[in-house]
Amino acid sequence: MRAISLILPVSLAVTTTATAQIVCRPGPDSNEANTFAALSVPLAFGPAGTIGEDPPAGFWVGFEATVLPNIDSATTVPTICRPGKESEDTDFLPAFGRLRAGVRLLSWLDLEAGWVPPIRVNGVKANLLSLALGGRVSLGPGSLAIRGHATVGEILAPITCDEDALANPASECFGGQLSEDSYKPNIFGVDGTFAFPVGSKFRPYLGAGYNRLQPRFQVNFTNRVGFTDNQKVEVDLNRLALFGGITWLPSRRLGITGEVYSQPADAVTVRIVGRLGIGN
Repeated sequence: MRAISLILPVSLAVTTTATAQIVCRPGPDSNEANTFAALSVPLAFGPAGTIGEDPPAGFWVGFEATVLPNIDSATTVPTICRPGKESEDTDFLPAFGRLRAGVRLLSWLDLEAGWVPPIRVNGVKANLLSLALGGRVSLGPGSLAIRGHATVGEILAPITCDEDALANPASECFGGQLSEDSYKPNIFGVDGTFAFPVGSKFRPYLGAGYNRLQPRFQVNFTNRVGFTDNQKVEVDLNRLALFGGITWLPSRRLGITGEVYSQPADAVTVRIVGRLGIGN
């Protein structure tokens, strides 16, 4: 009985430690912060054409295709929260798609929304919502647009322990379950864009902005002995954004935009957006 009375508290303590949720907050120069910042570049709700410069219709729908930058394996090795762990997998897809729609609220004010629906592709399921509100004024031969934007939601993927890691005897993931990790980008920003017409069909533009990044990541991995790692990682970052592109208007209601969008400290992406105007 005395042995049981000694063992029971120890067992409870081990169980409590194993199930406790640890929150790690790495610094802005850590590999964790650099990885999250690079991932935010394609997910940020870029203007992809000056707001209000679409075909003259009250409502439009569109689709965006964005290239996902490759993050080098040295950067994806955790340095603070999971030191000594192997490189984590962030290279699941070469690109992703986002539905976009907008409505002209006033002659100078537009509301835009984007959505990445929760469809699992190559092990990744994202459910992201983006919103932007912006206005414009004439400025010389062109127009200046000021816009606020946000992207929230969740991405689920086996980032810490993918299939390769589960089969690697040298990995902590060996013999365990495929992880279902959660990444919430939480991107909030403001930007300004200057666009100017070139003939009647083309509108080049340049812009800059500020992004506030508050990514939240949670590990969800159970190893071969049944221990579940549910560590949380939280980072707050500030980033400068620079971008530019050109919109082609082949008809009154159709607009196609190509854009290069970057956070110079982190990564560069390329996106293509097609818009179709509906209504008057």
